[in-house]
Amino acid sequence: MSNNLTELNNHLFEQLNRMSSESLTPEQLEQEVKRANAIVSISDQVSKNADLQLKAAKVFAEHGAQVLPHLPLIGGKSE
Repeated sequence: MSNNLTELNNHLFEQLNRMSSESLTPEQLEQEVKRANAIVSISDQVSKNADLQLKAAKVFAEHGAQVLPHLPLIGGKSE
């Protein structure tokens, strides 16, 4: 799996397709639901991280380089 949001979206839809399979036994469906819950949990964190990066980029775009010391991951020095 690539490390981008498009691939994450594709992966989520693949999981949805697996869960909607009519041929799953109740046990298999339960396993897929557990897997889906784990995927959603991780996906939520990835989405939150992407949102934080977008917010940092917006602050930089609005205020310029003077904010970089306060945004260590996009230009300032991290401690």
